[in-house]
Amino acid sequence: MQSEPAKTHGPAALPWSDLQSFLAIAESGQLARAAQVMGVDASTMGRRLRRLEKRLGQTLFEQSRSGHLPTSAGERLLAQVRAMQRAAEPIQRQPDAGGITGLLRVSVSEGFGTWIVAPLLRAFTAEHPQLTIDLAATSGFLNPSRREADMAILLARPRSGPVVSRKLADYSLRLYANPRFLAERPPIDSVAALAGLPLIGYIPDLLYAPELRYLDEIGEGLEPTLRSSSINAQYRLIAAAAGIGVLPRFIGDASADLVPVLPERQIRRTFWIVTHQDTRRLARVQAFQSWLIARVEQQRERLLG
Repeated sequence: MQSEPAKTHGPAALPWSDLQSFLAIAESGQLARAAQVMGVDASTMGRRLRRLEKRLGQTLFEQSRSGHLPTSAGERLLAQVRAMQRAAEPIQRQPDAGGITGLLRVSVSEGFGTWIVAPLLRAFTAEHPQLTIDLAATSGFLNPSRREADMAILLARPRSGPVVSRKLADYSLRLYANPRFLAERPPIDSVAALAGLPLIGYIPDLLYAPELRYLDEIGEGLEPTLRSSSINAQYRLIAAAAGIGVLPRFIGDASADLVPVLPERQIRRTFWIVTHQDTRRLARVQAFQSWLIARVEQQRERLLG
């Protein structure tokens, strides 16, 4: 009698499509987004995940308010599948492979995303039409170390976590006001002259980064009285002559409605590119990083003033 073939265990014995689906869920954090990446519906993704968990006899994800988080078993499998994905990357980069595909999620600050990245992004999408891009330009950042994003442009270099960071660019900020606002008041020729004037800035207990405490560097004791968590809302308030506030020069200098106040008082900050160490070599991540570095270098004069 012919003996039964020996059972093979581990990722190599599993359908590649199931492993790709698992990887998409792990990297996107949600079934719906993973389904979009894979070009299937969410119910199909759910079936693939349940089938994979049944074959492995392990639970691979935990449900949280933010989505699917890998369990310890999921983390171990993720490391193996990413190694397989990296091995497949040279094949995917062949000219007949159809270009870079999948989902790329990039987290950027609201101002940088709105005023610098978004106007330039059309050129990148034209080069990679099969790539889905999430530009999370919000008052806060998604965390690459928790795989909330493939890449984040942060205001400070992370000191811990499974991430890789590099400097993207420096940029400058200064005070701005609408000329109409200034015409109704005595000349502002010193920091002391700002006392008693309506100042615009961030809501202190909603600051998502300490680097946003701009008024502290303009002068001691300055506090905003008209506050918003949105830099774009602050810009609109300043342009509407509601007060004086600090803006990045790539926003303030670009507006015909604003003029600098105490222009010698400059603030310097830095943007950092941060990626997870396990995904930084993916073709879509490397392509976007190379493109962004080149485009930002061309914008150096706008960033620094």
